[in-house]
Amino acid sequence: MKKKIVLAYSGGLDTTVIIPWLKENYDCDIVAVCVDLGQEADWKTVKQRALDTGAVSCTVADVKKEYVENYVWPALKGNALYEDKYLLGTSTARPLIAKVLVEAARKEKAQAIAHGATGKGNDQVRFDLGIMALAPDIEIIAPWRTWDIQSREEEIRYLEKRKLPVPMKKQDSYSRDDNLWHISHEGLELEDPATEPILSRMLKMTVPPEKAPAKPAYVEIGFEKGIPVSVDGKKMDGVNLILTLNKLGGAHGVGIADIVENRIVGMKSRGVYETPGGTILYYAHQELEHLCLDRQTYAFKQTVAQKLGEVIYGGLWFTPLREALSAFVDSTQETVSGTVKVKLYKGTISSAGAASPYSLYNASIASFTTGELYNHADARGFIRLYGLPILVRALMQKDARSGILRKSASRGAGKTGPEKNAEDKSDSKSRGTAG
Repeated sequence: MKKKIVLAYSGGLDTTVIIPWLKENYDCDIVAVCVDLGQEADWKTVKQRALDTGAVSCTVADVKKEYVENYVWPALKGNALYEDKYLLGTSTARPLIAKVLVEAARKEKAQAIAHGATGKGNDQVRFDLGIMALAPDIEIIAPWRTWDIQSREEEIRYLEKRKLPVPMKKQDSYSRDDNLWHISHEGLELEDPATEPILSRMLKMTVPPEKAPAKPAYVEIGFEKGIPVSVDGKKMDGVNLILTLNKLGGAHGVGIADIVENRIVGMKSRGVYETPGGTILYYAHQELEHLCLDRQTYAFKQTVAQKLGEVIYGGLWFTPLREALSAFVDSTQETVSGTVKVKLYKGTISSAGAASPYSLYNASIASFTTGELYNHADARGFIRLYGLPILVRALMQKDARSGILRKSASRGAGKTGPEKNAEDKSDSKSRGTAG
């Protein structure tokens, strides 16, 4: 009986090679599964390519809505970043892809799931952990970890030798991942961290900042409990909201990040990420939190944000820790509602005002004009108590210095001439050898 393998299929170079390779190395039927996360793809052509290269079937799962609501928004609400820059575009998508693959494998009664992640990358970890968490009984096949192919150039030659169409141009062989939230680019000149990216040939969603309009653009984002719900007062679902901001941010060169990051597997890698709409949303969301969260909650949430970013990046979505972190984040978002206006100009974002019915900013307190809620005289007592440890330490140091001076004075009292000079020399010698 033939083995049935569900393959995570994108129609790109890696998975186009994997179909004939699996057929050559396994007695199997291959069910190709495409996961539509909002990437630009001609799904009719992609499906036909899968069939032409040997798959018995190819289906497309449209999960854009689920991706935004169940994966992107939790990361956004948590302000989750990886190493200060990366907005987790690939990282948030992989657990959902794993979930779709497991669902397809159950439906097809498949014995294995295959994916095209390389043996050096993060995605193999994310796919494997997601599949393990949801279907520990299903075999995982990752050809990059077992075959003899060593590079994308060899993949191209593999297809050419078998007279199969190559789904990319040789001079444009960046390794890319794209979805509704972002596009990532790796390879070619990016493999040398000292080389400037060739943005003019690389970028897909965003214009280089120097080519952005000379006139700034303003946009207002509405939030309800930490979730963006409107653009310039117009209510939108998550998918259309991100698409709208991608177009606006991309036109103004916003959201380009050139990152040298630490991969899960231990090496450093370099990539250029385009996340125009996401960058706007992260900025606006954080501005609203500055207005709506108290100091202690905001400070601890920054710690949670870092940990949540690490957990998502590391493929640990389906874990109790990620769920617990998200539960804390959700509790903080109850009052994160309101509007934030931002200005976009040649790759930059700046605040142009924020408002919320839950704002903790009180003009009566914050104003230079004294209000009823704040008495300047109260500050003296507060500062004395707040600074009490500083005061106690300073008094201790003063007493210690005074004691040393008194002791020194008493030791020298009544001694004159040669006797005192000999003692002074002895003290000086002793202090000189003490260190």
